[in-house]
Amino acid sequence: MAEVFFWCAALLLAHTYFLYPLSLFVLDGAAQVAQNIRAMRGGDARRELPGRRGAAPSVSLVVAAYNEASCIGQKLENSLALDYPADRFEVLIGSDGSTDGTNERVLECQDERVRLSPAPRAGKTTVLNRCIPMAKGDIVVLSDANTMIEPDAIEKLVRHFDDPEVGAVCGKLRLYNPTKKDYEESAYWSYESLIKMYEGRRGAVVGANGGLYAIRRTLYTQLPPSTIVDDFVIPLRILEKGYKVAYEEKAVAHEETTEDYGKEFGRRARIAAGNFQSLRMVPGLLLPTAGFPAFAFWSHKLLRWCAPALMGVALLANLFLLDSMFYRATLFGQGLFYALAYLGKVGVLKRGAAKRVASVAYYFVTMNLAIVVGFWRFLRNSQRAAWDRTARAS
Repeated sequence: MAEVFFWCAALLLAHTYFLYPLSLFVLDGAAQVAQNIRAMRGGDARRELPGRRGAAPSVSLVVAAYNEASCIGQKLENSLALDYPADRFEVLIGSDGSTDGTNERVLECQDERVRLSPAPRAGKTTVLNRCIPMAKGDIVVLSDANTMIEPDAIEKLVRHFDDPEVGAVCGKLRLYNPTKKDYEESAYWSYESLIKMYEGRRGAVVGANGGLYAIRRTLYTQLPPSTIVDDFVIPLRILEKGYKVAYEEKAVAHEETTEDYGKEFGRRARIAAGNFQSLRMVPGLLLPTAGFPAFAFWSHKLLRWCAPALMGVALLANLFLLDSMFYRATLFGQGLFYALAYLGKVGVLKRGAAKRVASVAYYFVTMNLAIVVGFWRFLRNSQRAAWDRTARAS
């Protein structure tokens, strides 16, 4: 029985972290082969999107802001410099009870494309429920106040909506640290972005990042005010309706990360609580009748959220199998991994490959500990929806 538990846990972990990405790669390769065959038969093998037909759709850039006076001026400057027709573009700032001068800084902007929607503090979801319906654009682009968007990103997002089956498009968020080039999140973030790219080619990106994504305004449905991870639930609801959620790796935005590990851990625990909360909001994606989106949701998300339990099961079951040399080796490997995570925490290793491996191990373990904390908050219903801005490195 211990052996059954060990292998079930190990295979599920292997699937969510390795086999699922590999299956996406294989499916993408098969799709390319099919395209080449069609090309040989006189079909169109191009993967590039066709040029726009007709006028550019109207776009509203919606930004929820809470006490963002330190960066809202830069955000407005960045937004108004985007390469998109000025007469079909607006910036709508939804202030969530800001008290630090954010509203005043927005009002100082004299550009008629900028609108401010202030209201008492109620949480980001309430801001979106208020602002998205009042947006003038057919396409709503959602972004964060501390996220800076590259000039051509809006155009690259919007062109996907020429396909009437596309309901949302996720851009590529590049994280940077001004004081630390190789921080732990970088490798994992690149890995996640690669998965999103392959999911996007199948029209099934399971969740966006709040820094940059676009939706059809008409597909937005009001979220419960208690929703914690809106940027996860909104695209999933669109996917659940049968629309595609695409990924545009050339639509790039940049966001500074933080070195405050306490606050970063809290942010991840908050997201984890929101992830578990989201299950009751997208029940259709839990069913096999949803097809590939359900497979992606289970493989990429649900099993990840179960990873702490699976890791515990694998370790505990391994302790009952020590009469075998093979299982003594697997126990040693698990122990070595957790030892590396500890070394990554205390910072004993100063440079080289060993330091990088230890840092990745530490990041992986803390990420899963945050899932445990988030699950506990979800069970106790103790995670509030209102958010605090994350402190950034100076």
